Amino acid sequence: SHDAMSYCLDINSPLVRSESDCLRMLDALFSCFTRPTIFKWATTQDKSVEEQLSMGIRYFDLRVAHKPNDCSSDLYFTHVIYTHLTVLETLSSVASWLDSHPKEVVILACSHFEGIDERLHQSFIFCLKKMFGSRLCPHKGSVLTLRSLWASGHQVLLSYDSQTAARHPELWPAIPYWWANQRTAQGVIRYLDWNKELGRPEGFFVSGLNLTADRCFITENTKQSLRTLTFGNWECLRDWLEQQVPGSRPCSLNIIAGDFVGPLPVCSLVIALNQKLLRKNAAR
Repeated sequence: SHDAMSYCLDINSPLVRSESDCLRMLDALFSCFTRPTIFKWATTQDKSVEEQLSMGIRYFDLRVAHKPNDCSSDLYFTHVIYTHLTVLETLSSVASWLDSHPKEVVILACSHFEGIDERLHQSFIFCLKKMFGSRLCPHKGSVLTLRSLWASGHQVLLSYDSQTAARHPELWPAIPYWWANQRTAQGVIRYLDWNKELGRPEGFFVSGLNLTADRCFITENTKQSLRTLTFGNWECLRDWLEQQVPGSRPCSLNIIAGDFVGPLPVCSLVIALNQKLLRKNAAR
């Protein structure tokens, strides 16, 4: 689930700190125009985290940040703007879901951390350890299997894209994400195929099917949104996805992420790819 929490963006929240001065100026002067545009292009999902879990999503791209001028230690998710829901209340929902699904395993990829200093990092990590406890799978560098995770009671692989994570064996380093930064399915596919030819990274990695429109396209196509763009390119992305093979070969894929994973059949297609491995093993 690319930008998994963007279904609950707060249209009235501040822009994230990394946005350009130009966008900040336009937003300050013409928010009645900029905010609806930001909202429809920053929203990548339309299902809640609980719904995504129940549909079969097991990898969550989570961009974490602290709001500017916020005296509290509350953290929020971001994609251009901030979410209504805080990070801890959302992850508490994930923990509750895992309680009732003891054989399910999720990968939570926390990244970006805008506005988060060392004190907030340590406070957040303490809360994560307290919340997930023994369900956190330590980063040991060993090959994991579902059987070994079930035997140990581990259900959460927590990737933490910060040097702070190195001091905490319960946290995993950043998981590479192949982001094409392309507006068309053809551009995304070319980028992913190019990366496949270079060879897969060690360990986990993500192939992103998500499209990205530049600001010129957004300005010239006022009736479009990320949703219409994604749906318009879906058949081409789907055809490519159905041809992929999971496994340990250099050209195999690992984690696959996309937008609008609820209305689009991403989960069923990825599960079908895993059937290729089962058939291969059965034929041996």
